[in-house]
Amino acid sequence: MTMLRSLFGPRLSRGRIDRLYAHAVAQARQPAFYTALGVADRIDARFELYTLHVLLLSLRLRDLDEEGGEMAQALFDTYVSALDDTLRELGVGDVAVGKKMRKLGEALYGRMQAYEAAVAAGEDAALSAALARNVLETDAAGAGDALARYALASRAALAAQTLRQIEAGPAWAEVK
Repeated sequence: MTMLRSLFGPRLSRGRIDRLYAHAVAQARQPAFYTALGVADRIDARFELYTLHVLLLSLRLRDLDEEGGEMAQALFDTYVSALDDTLRELGVGDVAVGKKMRKLGEALYGRMQAYEAAVAAGEDAALSAALARNVLETDAAGAGDALARYALASRAALAAQTLRQIEAGPAWAEVK
């Protein structure tokens, strides 16, 4: 049935998914992450924030319905494609792109699993530790607390919004 629906059902608009991805990226680029929360302004730290925001948005979409689940998958696919494009823009050759994408993919899946479990359970301590290690590159106790509070507050803020509101521009938690 799913195959028939994918063949004959309504297709997700590329524009809708691209806009959702742009919303996640725009939020991850908020200066407060780099000034107030101490995230380093480097490509690897931006990757971490993009991953977190794509995950938060994907979780909300999956909570909606079957279309939301399809949108979440399309959002994730768009993110992976953007990573590939970025590597190529940085001058990574075709042969090396595959190897680098495999490493990025492993990192991406690892982050999403760690963050998703903690976000879904509302486990701020586990989320704080994972975000401190991955985003802030430290194991210092409490280093990721503010970022974890932000992520959990954003999860709650997104949960209170309809798909239409999210597509128009989601309201994220305040970065402080």
